[in-house]
Formats: sequence, C-alpha cells, structure tokens
Amino acid sequence: MTATHAPPPIWLDTELDTVEENLALDEALLEAAHEGRLATAVVRTWMATTPTVVLGSSSRIAAEVDPDACAAAGVRLIRRPSGGLTVVLGPGCLMWSVIVPHPLGSPGLEAIHAAMLEPLARALCGAGRDVHRRGTSDLAVLDGSIERKVSGNALRVKRHGVLYHGTLLDSFDLDLISHVLRHPPQEPAYRAGRSHAGFVANLGLGRPRLEAAVREAFQATGSAEDLGDWPHDRVRQLVAERYASSDWTQRL
Repeated sequence: MTATHAPPPIWLDTELDTVEENLALDEALLEAAHEGRLATAVVRTWMATTPTVVLGSSSRIAAEVDPDACAAAGVRLIRRPSGGLTVVLGPGCLMWSVIVPHPLGSPGLEAIHAAMLEPLARALCGAGRDVHRRGTSDLAVLDGSIERKVSGNALRVKRHGVLYHGTLLDSFDLDLISHVLRHPPQEPAYRAGRSHAGFVANLGLGRPRLEAAVREAFQATGSAEDLGDWPHDRVRQLVAERYASSDWTQRL
C-alpha cells in the first residue's frame, strides 16, 4: 500500500461531529498526501449520527434520489469529493477511509481497488462473515444462495495521493435506502436488476469488530502522534466553501 520503508499506516481515531466535517477531513488528508505532507497512509472510521444521503461527485440528484422523500423524512443531502453513486449513511453504517501517499505517482484504478478491497474482505472473513469483492468496488456476502451487498466504495485519485472510502452496513435501517433512493442508473452485473431491499444486507458484527477488521486489513499500527496535528483550518475552509454549500450539493 505504501513504499517498502515507509512507516506503518496511522490509525487516526478522530471522528468529527458532522458528515460535512468528516468528508472535509478525508479531502484535506488527500491534499496533504498529494503535496508530500504525509509520510505514510492514514486509516480512519466514523459514523453519521443522523440519516444522510451522500451524493457522488458527479451524481445527478434527479436520477438517483427522491428529494421529496428525503424532505419528508428529514434526510439531508450532501455531496462528497469522490466518484461513484449515491449512498445513505446513518447509525449502523460504519464509514471507513484510507488515504495513501504515492510520491512516485498513483497506480491504476484496478490496482487501487484490489489493494483496498481484497485485504478488507479477508479481514472481514476473519471477523466471522464470508465477504467477497464483487463488481468494481463492492463487498458482498452470501445470504443462502444470494449475494447481497454490504459495502459500497469510492475513490478520488490525485497524481501523488489516493483517497479510498466507503460504507460497511452493519445494523443499518435498510428500508430507508429504498425510501429515499431511486434505482441506480448503473449497476454491477451481480445485482441483476434487484431492488435495494433485495440487494443489500447488514454484516451484524458490531462496530468494535468492524473497526478491528479495518485496522487489521491495512496494518494500521502507527500512532496518530506520528501524523502530528490534522489540518483543522483546511477542514473548516472546505466545509464553509464546499460541503455546507447548497451550490456544491445541488450543482447536478
């Protein structure tokens, strides 16, 4: 994941108060990686305290979201910096992020997906669920003879840094997904046209076991003290200029 002689990846046990702040922290750390201010990878997890729809950077609201249903349910819309389709966050959905510096240039997309999802799938198998990579950037479990998605992921790549982040459904209100999201405009072959209700599942492992699996997957044994102070000012700036801005969220 990082250069052979790089320090071990850092576990950053920092969970900010809002979805906007957590997305901004991911982006600020990506900027630090790209600009050569990170010596090694940073791994972190967080969980939204209230249900929130998070759009991909190029997602079109009308194609992926039912805004009226969101308004009626009091579910906010926010747009993230990475690609991929819209997801729903909230209690019971653990978010995980890995930010990796690549001083010699970031690898290709398939290499990035493999480097992120394959070790995480192995660690989740070790935690007690038979998890496999499916599609381009999903993790799924076998429910009887049916594969169901438990993790959807997205990335943003700069020349010298990669942000990879996504969901781990654990004890989430799965019915909410069908309530506020439309059927996606694109889908992996293994979905086979299934509705949200027929496609997703919870892992049911609990947050401590999920976080331990994430740490194990990326060998995040480095101390946050090795990172120094995370970029508070840049996070505040990104929230003000982007993540809390309706112009950013509603632009597509």
